[in-house]
Amino acid sequence: MSVAKRSCARMFCSPFRLTVLSGVLLVTSQCTLAQTVPPALESPAAQPPQTGPHGEKLPGMPKFHEPAPYDPEDHTGYKQIFDGKSFAGWDADPSIWRVENGIMVGETLEGKPKGNNYIVYRGDRARDFDLKLQMKIEKGGGGGIQYRSATGAPWTRPQPPGQPPYDLKFMMTGPQADFWFPVSASASMYSGQWYSENTMQGILAYRGQVTQALPGQTNRLVANIGDRQALGGYVKVNEWNDYEIIARGGVMMHIINGQLMAVFIDDNPDSANNQPGLIGFEIESQPCKISVRNIWLRKFDR
Repeated sequence: MSVAKRSCARMFCSPFRLTVLSGVLLVTSQCTLAQTVPPALESPAAQPPQTGPHGEKLPGMPKFHEPAPYDPEDHTGYKQIFDGKSFAGWDADPSIWRVENGIMVGETLEGKPKGNNYIVYRGDRARDFDLKLQMKIEKGGGGGIQYRSATGAPWTRPQPPGQPPYDLKFMMTGPQADFWFPVSASASMYSGQWYSENTMQGILAYRGQVTQALPGQTNRLVANIGDRQALGGYVKVNEWNDYEIIARGGVMMHIINGQLMAVFIDDNPDSANNQPGLIGFEIESQPCKISVRNIWLRKFDR
């Protein structure tokens, strides 16, 4: 049996079996190929290897070990999608979005009402990915991170009075990882939740929840991560926050500063939430200032 260098496989054999067939004594042993695992996931044996009763090698139990520590600076396999100098690869309304000292900034001013607005990354469409970035919000208002999203869909809410119609090329529809300034009790509990922008789905996993939607069914609570209000203690106000989104198939996870905030599992393969889409950022309400930097993307799409 050949063993690939990048995986680890073992052959396990049952005790010898004696069978008489047409006057001939047969000695047989049933062998099974064990599941293969990447060598990097293996641990050293807790005890020296031993020899079994039939000469087989018994490696014994592995030593238990903690995973490598949480490291927001680990960017193995990622690419940086914002160069810190320009909006190359991005679409944005320049009256709201700008680059300032290596930072992507979106800002709305008091007394100058604006509806929702987005900056859209056009360089990739992604379904299965890890997205890491740093974000902070000041002054008030909020927004979030769009992913698996689309542009151009009709908008379901009107612009504030006196504003021109929305430019749909900047408007994003789809899953959002919320991020809000805690200007009110309700807004203080939005950050980290799973929200569907510009659809009638709304919030499908509040902060602190793991929810699941099966085909033809609404979302239901599967488990609690923690108290919704208490999890807000992980969110830094007026400071940089490490925000990570992990999306694999129907599973979407939101993580802030190393703390899991919300998980939504959409088991309908035809759902719009499960399709490749665009990444972007939203700014909403005024006054509001959203700053984003160190945006890293690692795709797993085939």
